[in-house]
Amino acid sequence: MKASTVAYKPVGLVLGAVGGMIAAAAFKQVWKIVEGEDDAPRATDEDRSWREILIAAAIQGAIFAVVKAAVDRSGAVATRRVTGTWPG
Repeated sequence: MKASTVAYKPVGLVLGAVGGMIAAAAFKQVWKIVEGEDDAPRATDEDRSWREILIAAAIQGAIFAVVKAAVDRSGAVATRRVTGTWPG
């Protein structure tokens, strides 16, 4: 394993946590726009329909994937600028 990959691990963990918080906030705002509600349905909400739960899950998954890709890519680019090598 390359030294740059090992050195990037803690940075990647922090970026992942920050990305998760960003994605959660973004999803909450999008859900307010889509359904006009503050709380998105959980899979175990008995009073919510299958349709509503699956739509919420799809939107949440898409947002998390896009934010994760953007954060991971930004971290890798920043690491290359600082160290001169691509992590991973």
